[in-house]
Amino acid sequence: MPNIEDILRKAMEEGKFDNLRGKGKPLHLNNSNPHADPDWELAYGIIKDAGFSLPWIETMKSIEAELEAARKDLHLAWQVYQEGFSRAGMTSFLLEEWDRARQAFRTRLTALNLRIRDYNLDVPNVRFQRPALNVEQEIQNITAKKA
Repeated sequence: MPNIEDILRKAMEEGKFDNLRGKGKPLHLNNSNPHADPDWELAYGIIKDAGFSLPWIETMKSIEAELEAARKDLHLAWQVYQEGFSRAGMTSFLLEEWDRARQAFRTRLTALNLRIRDYNLDVPNVRFQRPALNVEQEIQNITAKKA
């Protein structure tokens, strides 16, 4: 007896799903979450309709925004360092500024790692956790990019 995956695969190969209504359009899944507590379903709906989300989701958005800003700042400092160094002027000043920018980046990412640790304690499931940032790998990724 064939299993459901085999039946579906055969139907797809035969093109039985090619002319479905709404094909190529986004799905609007406004159904309730079957895993959510029914007592909280109304509250979640009100929060969603008001444009809010759960606090841990907002925390992750904030962490990602801060990480992107830190990366952008370090990348800009790296560009200035490279451009100034290629002109062979004020090399000691450029080196000091680049060291200052890297230290500021390390400080920001250390603080972000603390926030990530706290965030990981708040999420309802381990699959939502975010790994800690490897500061030196982040710096290496930025300096590997062309200016």
